[in-house]
Parts: sequence; structure tokens; C-alpha cells
Amino acid sequence: MNSAAANRMAVAKGQVLFRPGQECGGFVVVHQGTVRVSLAAANGREIVLYRVRRGDVCLQTFSALVHGTAYTAEGLAETDLVIEILPPGAFQVRVVEDEAFRARLFAAVADRFSDLERLVEDVALTGIPARLARALLRMANDRGTVDVRHEALAVEIGTAREVISRQLAAFARAGLIDGTRGEIGLISLDGLKALAVED
Repeated sequence: MNSAAANRMAVAKGQVLFRPGQECGGFVVVHQGTVRVSLAAANGREIVLYRVRRGDVCLQTFSALVHGTAYTAEGLAETDLVIEILPPGAFQVRVVEDEAFRARLFAAVADRFSDLERLVEDVALTGIPARLARALLRMANDRGTVDVRHEALAVEIGTAREVISRQLAAFARAGLIDGTRGEIGLISLDGLKALAVED
């Protein structure tokens, strides 16, 4: 999705790309790294909606450009990024005139809606143990550990930090994990996978 009008830039990990109420500056194309898009409620609770990686589409940005509205969620550089910004006018031209661009865009949007459907199903129909097991398996590195704080896990699955702490303690007592502060070792992958498929 390159364009002469696009502006390539490096973004440092931890930088906020957009916030609720902010106008959209253009269509973001991720070339390297991960953007985490999350939604916060008035009571301060937060949940990760999805992540945007190379080849993905940010639904927040797509919606803002199509409808001319402001962002309603926050986009954070979860890692160092290399991105391009396609200005709104250039984006509209590409959608209308570039059939290949349009096909890739719509396919990516359809995939992203599937991700959101899975998120709604998880939050509405799945218990905390299964949701937490899925998150741990998804976030594990190649050493079989998850380097994350309880607050971040709470945001990941849309619950309170205290709930995460209690559930991690229960996982540890069951021999599924080791350690509950900062770095979590996954001891029983089979046990976590069995929990992850429970309703």
C-alpha cells in the first residue's frame, strides 16, 4: 500500500498514535511492529480490541476516514514501529481508482470484523479462566514465558486486576503456571489449552 503521497516514519514503543476524540490524520499502513487498539470505559476499565500488524487494517482509522468522524479508542505503539500515513484525500482516491488496493483493504476489514466478533463472544460468553488461559497462550514467548503485569492482563481480557491476581494464583496452585509477578512461566501447556476451549 505504498504511495508517493504517503509519509513513512519510525514510531517509538509506548507512543500513543491516536486517542478518543482526535481527528484522523490519514490511513495508517504498518510495515513493522504492532499497534494495540484499546477502549476505556468511564469507570476506568479498559480492554484490548485488536492489534494491527503488517497487512492488517485498523477499523478505528478506516471508520474515521469513511465517516469523517473522530477516533473513539486509543492506538498505542506496543513495539517500535515503521509506518506510513496515507492522507485522507489520497486514501479516497486509492479506494476509488485502485482495484487491487480496494480488494486488499476490504479483505483486511472483513478479517478484522471476525476478530471483533471473537472478542465479543469471549467477553459475553466465556468465563475468566478460559479467557485468561487463551491470553497466556497467545502472549507467550518462545521460552514459554509471558512477560506482563497483572494490569496488562486485565486490559487484555477486559476484567479487573484483582480478578487476574486471584485467577493466576489458582492456576499456580493447579500447577499450570509458575510465578505471578512480572514473568509467568507456562508449566502445563496441555492444561492451559484444555482450559482455553472451555465455555
